[in-house]
Amino acid sequence: MVQLSNGNGRGARRRAFTLIEVLVSVAIVALLMAVLLPSLTRAHRAANAASCLSNLRQMAMAAQGYVVAYGRYMPYSFSDPAKSTVYNWDLTLVTLPAAGSMTTVKAGLLWQGRMLAQINQCPAYEGGDNFIGYPYSGYNYNTSHVGWCVYRPERDEKYKLTGRIVAVEEPARAEHIRHPAECALFGDGEYGGGANKYMRSPFAGRDRGVFTGRSAGTQGYRHAHKTNVAFTDGHAVSWVLRYTETEDPEDAKNITPATGFISRDNGLYDLE
Repeated sequence: MVQLSNGNGRGARRRAFTLIEVLVSVAIVALLMAVLLPSLTRAHRAANAASCLSNLRQMAMAAQGYVVAYGRYMPYSFSDPAKSTVYNWDLTLVTLPAAGSMTTVKAGLLWQGRMLAQINQCPAYEGGDNFIGYPYSGYNYNTSHVGWCVYRPERDEKYKLTGRIVAVEEPARAEHIRHPAECALFGDGEYGGGANKYMRSPFAGRDRGVFTGRSAGTQGYRHAHKTNVAFTDGHAVSWVLRYTETEDPEDAKNITPATGFISRDNGLYDLE
């Protein structure tokens, strides 16, 4: 450090750093940043993973509440009983033609009309929404086995439409899931094209003949190469095992290094 002169030969009290001292200080700060930034990044990712697990646990608890409220069936994955309303497990879209086809997004079947919308958003997912008009994304629901349902328009004895909907297949009943702790319910949904809402097992399940592209329902391994999964019994874990085998070898080529299935077969997806 050098002493500054006040012009009359007497030393001033003000002192300044030399160039070397400044450079040394800058180097020390840069070194500290290089050491701390990776730790801060890891801490941020760990916080995102913990927040994601919390979201998934709340979703699993909401599914259990749905079963109690609506009589044994797990939440419907998708239902369209009226042209103006599209029901989904996580959200409901209401389109009003009289209002210029304006679409309103509401809480889905899982949340029984009440929810904190951000629960549907994985904090580590940075892609766009996976459903038109909906700002939150990143999770999917086991629709190959648990939430699978099929509806058709009802017709009378003269084969005329009655305006009602008939359930051909209902979602699984909670008591039919033999090992709830080993049946995936919700997870980090992601495939090669972005997020997905409907979790698919690597091989066809109850959705056989309808969903042929299994790669479109894979999980995203976005948490330090792990994917978060909530199981039917309510517990949620970070899952490291990743598989790409599926019934169509050509379809398997669509699975990216950051996506995959959580089991080699349907063992962690089906009701058995």
